[in-house]
Amino acid sequence: MLLESTLSALPVSILSNWRSLQSYYQESIPEDTLRRAKQIGFSDKQIGKCLGVTETQSRDLRLEKNITPWVKQVGAARGFGQLLEIQIDTLAGEYPAVTNYLYVTYNGQEHDVKFDDHGMMVLGCGPYHIGSSVEFDWCAVSCIRTLRQLCRKTVVVNCNPETVSTDFDECDRLYFEELSLERILDIYQQELTYGD
Repeated sequence: MLLESTLSALPVSILSNWRSLQSYYQESIPEDTLRRAKQIGFSDKQIGKCLGVTETQSRDLRLEKNITPWVKQVGAARGFGQLLEIQIDTLAGEYPAVTNYLYVTYNGQEHDVKFDDHGMMVLGCGPYHIGSSVEFDWCAVSCIRTLRQLCRKTVVVNCNPETVSTDFDECDRLYFEELSLERILDIYQQELTYGD
């Protein structure tokens, strides 16, 4: 009953897609239905629940159908067939703003960056929790700085813009993303990062 009342409060397209997903089995779901679910924001875990499979099985199904997210740069825009670099000014105009902020989306057609660096992935602290986030962020920043001293590129994944590890000049690439299994694996596999 609680789930049904929660679902009734969702926008129509999300609710209709939820119900559509529930009408399929893992073996029968069409690629376009699965792709649309990803485009409107369903996670592998949510899709797995609808199909009666685990998150891992749902992910495997998505990858079998070659449905992967595109990496986009925050502030990048397209114009006249070229990528225009429009940077987000995080320095209030004091210095030239050159940022490396990235995110992933299923609503793209190409990547905004190349994946030649194969850096080391560092996970950020995530949301602040009094008494623990500062220590975790210190660990991430210390790790990034040590890797830089070792001449290694870094790929940071963090959803908290208020930490030092998300400063634009602290790492080589920064994904503002949730710290979920799905998102971390997507970035890891796309970047072909070291450290496994």
